[in-house]
Formats: sequence, structure tokens, C-alpha cells
Amino acid sequence: MKERKIRLKTVQDAKDFVAKAVKCDFDIDVHFNSSFIIDGKSILGVLSLDLKNVLTIRYFGDNSDFETFLDLHDASRDSAA
Repeated sequence: MKERKIRLKTVQDAKDFVAKAVKCDFDIDVHFNSSFIIDGKSILGVLSLDLKNVLTIRYFGDNSDFETFLDLHDASRDSAA
């Protein structure tokens, strides 16, 4: 299992996240507030989250396109700016 913390700032970011996730052949979970777990391949689930907060992504495989997207939305980049 891999874990990353990201921030999706816009609805378009959320749509792009799901578009990348559905192309992966492994499970992707989005954890929010330590009490909610959403299927990362569910557009309704991801859009239901508060996009102002950091999301924890847990995934169980390798996909360079998906991981590049995660790199671009890494939550630690916000604090460096």
C-alpha cells in the first residue's frame, strides 16, 4: 500500500483525479477527516468531499500517470509556496 496527501483545489481537479483513478487496475481509497473513506474512482464520492482540506490517498498498485497527478497536487507544495 502507498499513501499520499494531496489537495484538490477545484471541481476540475476532482474530475481529473477520478479520470486518472479509473484507468488504474487497483483500488484507490480517499480518506477524509479520518472518519470517511471514499472510493477514489467514484466521481460522486470525490465531489462530495470538502475540497478545501487535505485528502489522504491510499492505493495498492503502480501507475505512473496517476502518481504524476498526485505529485502535482501534493499537499506539501502548498506550505512551500
